[in-house]
Amino acid sequence: MSKPDNPLANVRIVLSHTSHPGNIGAAARAMKTMGLHDLRLVQPKSFPDPMAVAMSAGSTDVLDGAVTTATLSESLAGATLVAGCTARRRDLSHDLLSAREAAPILISQASVAPVALVFGTEMSGLTNAELDQCQMLVRIPANPDYSSLNLAAAVQILGYELRCALPDSEYAVADARKSLAELAVHEDLELFYREMEQALLQIGFLNPAAPRRLMTRLRRLYARTRLEKDELNILMGILKHIKTPTPARPVEPENS
Repeated sequence: MSKPDNPLANVRIVLSHTSHPGNIGAAARAMKTMGLHDLRLVQPKSFPDPMAVAMSAGSTDVLDGAVTTATLSESLAGATLVAGCTARRRDLSHDLLSAREAAPILISQASVAPVALVFGTEMSGLTNAELDQCQMLVRIPANPDYSSLNLAAAVQILGYELRCALPDSEYAVADARKSLAELAVHEDLELFYREMEQALLQIGFLNPAAPRRLMTRLRRLYARTRLEKDELNILMGILKHIKTPTPARPVEPENS
């Protein structure tokens, strides 16, 4: 796990299926002004692109360092806390926090391990499947009669709130590191959900014809707990024994 002096170095911005390259460049500019540099792009429609460079206004170092991936899971690999930025309230959703409420939580975790903020497409935002991979949802309070917000503007606002949430001193960062347990990383959580689905199918608890809603509920239940690495290891051990039961150990008689 990386433990930088500046927690912002452990914050990655993930843009999923961005349709306009200019928005990528503008988002890179917004990131750099707030001290963020880790940009991940999930299947952008056009990147690299001259329009992205033009809109970056001198933040080409962020664009040059951007990592393009085929899936959201790849962009989230290694992240221990994932927040999805959304404007819509949804059924069965995780905790929905304002940008100001979420920022201290993200910065606190970023002081000890990588975190990610995920933004969806310009037109429709994040899909339900993408939200399933998040542990919390973040909203930007806006005019309810006109809540449309440009992608780069959303990145700018979240970046600003993260910067405002930085600890006042190096001692505050050190205290946060001592108090936080090591959280499970994204790819291990996804493996856990796959193994749990298989185990529930095997014991007949999960309906194979309609597994989605139950698994979504279970994902969101565990997302609220923010599983620690050791806790996940315990759960994985339980699943292993469910799938391959072992004989119970005989009880030793007590000495009279």
